[in-house]
Amino acid sequence: MSFTILQPPLAPLHSHAHLSPSMSILRRLNPSHLKLKLQRRRFATVAAAVRQDTTLWTQAPLSQVEPAAESLFHVRVDLSDAPDLASSYTLAGQYLQLRVPDVSKPTFLAIASPPSLAAKGVFEFLVKSVEGSIAELLCGLKKGDVVELSPAMGKGFEIDQIEPPENYPTVLIFATGSGISPIRSLIESGFNADKRSDVKLFYGARNLDRMAYQERFKDWESTGVKIVPVLSQPHDGWTGQSGYVQAAFSKAMQNYNPLSTAAVLCGQKQMAEEVTSILLADGVASEKILKNF
Repeated sequence: MSFTILQPPLAPLHSHAHLSPSMSILRRLNPSHLKLKLQRRRFATVAAAVRQDTTLWTQAPLSQVEPAAESLFHVRVDLSDAPDLASSYTLAGQYLQLRVPDVSKPTFLAIASPPSLAAKGVFEFLVKSVEGSIAELLCGLKKGDVVELSPAMGKGFEIDQIEPPENYPTVLIFATGSGISPIRSLIESGFNADKRSDVKLFYGARNLDRMAYQERFKDWESTGVKIVPVLSQPHDGWTGQSGYVQAAFSKAMQNYNPLSTAAVLCGQKQMAEEVTSILLADGVASEKILKNF
């Protein structure tokens, strides 16, 4: 990382009264103070690099790289020889850093599989392949290729905030695109959905071709989670919810008691912000709106 100090052109000596505020400030700065500030910036840059270098990386082979939907891939990593890494994952919603061969820069990925699968030596991810990204390189690897992973990190979804289930019978879940990844972990980890009376997942994608995990919907609904697919650009013949998730939720005009309602959000930033605003305006407590970041 480098820093460039941009200075305005020097003004004539007789025009000090017309100096811009920034120029006046620069003239008043003691050179030693400016030098100290630059030294501190360089130190911060070096310190950040050191922190990156001290990340504990663990090598592990891929056991699956397969299409999950249009532009999305299932990626499975074999952790049978990395029990310490597997045990670092304890809460749905946690994520980690992953590096591919010959590239030092990592990418951040939410873990899609539940911690119970990690106990069996497996991490699974839902990866969106974006042209020119590290994710695209990852999705181009094959079974047996070795990647490097950091320990799991992040607070995950703080489910204890919405327990016991009888106090929060309504749980509204919102996800878009690959943001369904940690939501899958949450649902398959279990959060007493079967003991709540109204649990809905509003899941947004461009169309059904881009909607991952459709083969899991039946199992998810058997645990007490009603799936509400929302398509922004559906194909002909689609009779379900259309548009964006936040608009579909608003149009649903759902009657719920905000004092006994919780929510979980993951996905596109605008969706998360707008849904949060709607929930807060309705009276849902901010600490009951769970995010994994």
